[in-house]
Amino acid sequence: MLRRLPFPSAFCGVISMLRIILFVEDYGHEVFIASLIERLAREQGISVKIIRRSVRGGHGKVLTEFKIFLRYLEKAREGLPDLFIVATDANCKGYAERKKEIDKIAVEYKIFTLYAIPEPHIERWLPQRSSPRSGKGVKPRTKKCSRDRYKKFLLEAMQNAGIVPPLGGMEYAKDIVDAMNLQRMERANASFGKFLKELKQIFKEWNNE
Repeated sequence: MLRRLPFPSAFCGVISMLRIILFVEDYGHEVFIASLIERLAREQGISVKIIRRSVRGGHGKVLTEFKIFLRYLEKAREGLPDLFIVATDANCKGYAERKKEIDKIAVEYKIFTLYAIPEPHIERWLPQRSSPRSGKGVKPRTKKCSRDRYKKFLLEAMQNAGIVPPLGGMEYAKDIVDAMNLQRMERANASFGKFLKELKQIFKEWNNE
């Protein structure tokens, strides 16, 4: 688990709303991870404000924009958020390599940074045997690197449920997250399980502040 310093808002006394800045590489990451944060916060009675920074341009652009933003914080001397969440696909590079790339940028902010690194892609974090409304979908597949593969599986699951998603399915991410069996997904997908456990631990620490 993460070993963390006191949360920035804790220095102000009573914690009211916790600020999370979410850096992600596309709309799919943004809507899925934000929905997951909101669900866990509701379940644990925590008020959070999510500041979304959805970057278009993939993994490299996320790192560039994150670096620029941290420089801005240093110059502006603004208060830190309670948590940075940086989300980028592993793309078969692996969790450790992606984390290392982010760590090189975060430096002294690593203590406030949580990593959401789906292996190989964010679509793999959606339950592959369920979809909104019907619970029907495609059978679980073995892990491959092609992102189109998982987009196709998601679209199939939607179509099997009688849904024709105009944006490929991720527009239903909030409904999917709210209906997900998190414990099952935590066991079924190692990268999802790691992120979920660490986020739960952080929320537990916040509750104890």
